[in-house]
Amino acid sequence: MLSPGLLLLADSRLPAGGHAHSGGAERVIAAGAVHDVPSLERFLRGRLHTAGVPAAALAAAARAAAVDESPGWELLDEEADARTASPAQRAASRTQGRLLLRVARRVWPAEALEELARRTPSPHHPVALGVAAYAAGATAGEAALAAAYHAVSGPATAAVRLLGLDPVAVHALLAALGPDLAAVAERAHPPGPHPPGSRPPGSWAELPACSAPALDLLAEQHARAEVRLFVS
Repeated sequence: MLSPGLLLLADSRLPAGGHAHSGGAERVIAAGAVHDVPSLERFLRGRLHTAGVPAAALAAAARAAAVDESPGWELLDEEADARTASPAQRAASRTQGRLLLRVARRVWPAEALEELARRTPSPHHPVALGVAAYAAGATAGEAALAAAYHAVSGPATAAVRLLGLDPVAVHALLAALGPDLAAVAERAHPPGPHPPGSRPPGSWAELPACSAPALDLLAEQHARAEVRLFVS
């Protein structure tokens, strides 16, 4: 059974500023590459299996590290930096992380969140998501699943607003991505003998580092755009 914490973290109504970010959808729509539901599906699948993979792994690692006396989230945040080539995407990720951290500290008061705020006031979004998952009682696998879902749900919602797509058709598309979401989450935190929520073997440097050069280029173009609806 999924934990209530996972449901809340994945809820688009959580007031953490996610509605202001399109995950690259606005710029790819402006370029004409996404214009209907089938083209949106191709974009979401590509985004999930590139940017979504390291985000899920980082979130799972941050959640798993929360059980340690000295979690070292600053180092994990540096790993997130290394996996985010675009300065615009790094800025967007830290903005979303700061806002999520602010909300999580009020919704799930916990020393882990206060410690993260002291060490890294503006953490990358996956890192903040992982620590928030710990405070909310979610597992590392659930943190990975939430991060994977965020990688596609934000752009999907933005596409509905920008293109006027049928929201039911778009949500059906998200439902069809369920197996892919589960696969990405399992890759981020594979099942094994480690206890639920603990860190699997391996170092943070060995976390997935999938790249998406097109998303990086589009993010930089979006940051320079004179007219835009979304921050990123």
